[in-house]
Amino acid sequence: MMRTRVFLALAITGMLCCAATAARAGDYSRDVWSPLHLAPNTGKATDAQCLACHREILEAKPKAKSQSGIDTASVSPWYQSLGTYVGGQETFHRRHLATTYARQVMNLKCSTCHLGHDPRDNRSVPQIPADGETPLATMRKNVNPEKTCLMCHGKFPFENMGLPGEWSEIRADMESADAPNGCLTCHGDQIRTVRHQVNYLNAANIEDLAKSSSDVCYGCHGGRAWYRISFPYPRHVWPGMPDETPDWAKDRPAESDPRFLEGLTTTSAKK
Repeated sequence: MMRTRVFLALAITGMLCCAATAARAGDYSRDVWSPLHLAPNTGKATDAQCLACHREILEAKPKAKSQSGIDTASVSPWYQSLGTYVGGQETFHRRHLATTYARQVMNLKCSTCHLGHDPRDNRSVPQIPADGETPLATMRKNVNPEKTCLMCHGKFPFENMGLPGEWSEIRADMESADAPNGCLTCHGDQIRTVRHQVNYLNAANIEDLAKSSSDVCYGCHGGRAWYRISFPYPRHVWPGMPDETPDWAKDRPAESDPRFLEGLTTTSAKK
């Protein structure tokens, strides 16, 4: 009789544990398939809606020491060599969303980079488009680096500009105390003067800060390059733009992606 009672108690306990696990799994499944994770709702989601479940990305802090015992404060990654990098080590999301400099020059939102999360896109075989020619190799919709990260972390395209080498190698010959930003030698009032007019950047602040240092420009145009290629920026028409398009720019669009133009105003830049 005692064994029977013990068995029943264990069985009931097991069923309760299974029920609790199933409830948690059900909640997770429900959240995974939340309409906010699917297009076009993702683009309309506010940061508050995203952070209601993902708050930890802004609360997490880097470890004080690495697993090998090295103090993080004593290590300076190569991208910290730019004058615009201020403060100690930060997590990836905080560096993009919450730091002082990020808020000065950028207006990034969760939906700027995260285009959605459709579990059906977590596939191991490239999707074949309707034309049957070019496979779509992007594995997930979480973040598409080709359309997000590359915009600010591409290679410095000195070849396109007819420059003799990387900016880090030639900037000393193009800058002086009176002209601290060599980029503005050409981009001040001659070439591609219509720029940064997108909702994820604070255009007015970028132009203002760039007057005192080319690191403001170089930071997003090669100074923090994580890729060996450059982003094919749209060539917005500027005053005095040549009628002839160079070969390297023949396939470039003339306007930014429509989603980066939504809600854009000339007074949206933050001071």
